[in-house]
Amino acid sequence: MPETEKDQQDTKNVGLFVTCLVDFFRPSIGWAAVKLLQDAGCTVDVPAAQTCCGQPAWNSGDRSAAQSLARKIIETFETYDYVVAPSGSCAATLKKDYPEMFADDADWSARAVALSTKTYELVSFLTDVLNVTRVKAEFPGDATYHDSCSGLRSLGIKDQPRQLLESVDGLRLLEMKDAEVCCGFGGTFCVKYSDISNVMVGNKSRNVETTHAPLLVAGDLGCLMNIKGKLAREGKNVEVRHVAEVLAGLTEAPGIGDQK
Repeated sequence: MPETEKDQQDTKNVGLFVTCLVDFFRPSIGWAAVKLLQDAGCTVDVPAAQTCCGQPAWNSGDRSAAQSLARKIIETFETYDYVVAPSGSCAATLKKDYPEMFADDADWSARAVALSTKTYELVSFLTDVLNVTRVKAEFPGDATYHDSCSGLRSLGIKDQPRQLLESVDGLRLLEMKDAEVCCGFGGTFCVKYSDISNVMVGNKSRNVETTHAPLLVAGDLGCLMNIKGKLAREGKNVEVRHVAEVLAGLTEAPGIGDQK
């Protein structure tokens, strides 16, 4: 078989689900995701018709609104080989919640399951599907990693980001205490239970500070914005970045929450 024909067959056609937070607050994460996927040999498309995945509505009990958004996402992404999101939270919604949303809907159940089976969080896709073990990036300094709840508990993402971070030239990973404990964000949780959320993120802030690492990394922008906000209010000078930005080597711009 000619090499060009083999390459075409091996190429993964990926639809990137950007997520609302990345789109509105940190587009550089989307660009980093595109770079990582293209470096791994994928063709990447970012459908303009994509919307919110429906997670806030689903978690708040508004099934009708959640299903309406989910149908739009399914229609938008079902032609791609894979759907990849730089967020364990949103990826878990597409992968775990969509089949449940339409379990009793004969017209949409199979389509929801089909989308679920080809949806992945970004770093998990790189390591578990594409077998990427190293990246070409550098970051001169120490970093610590926070495990987001959805990525860890819903999708089993734990070792994958650490494996790739260890391949970044110059970066030394320092594990914080209770890295797996929730930061208190939890989407609408931080609004409904703000006092509890504040205690939780305060604990996380102290654990970050104890490592003395100048950089905090995680795979979900919601967690990062929550933790960075607490760090800033406490006057702690810790840079905060999405794991995709570090792995792609896109760390020249200000960190999350540091924009002027």
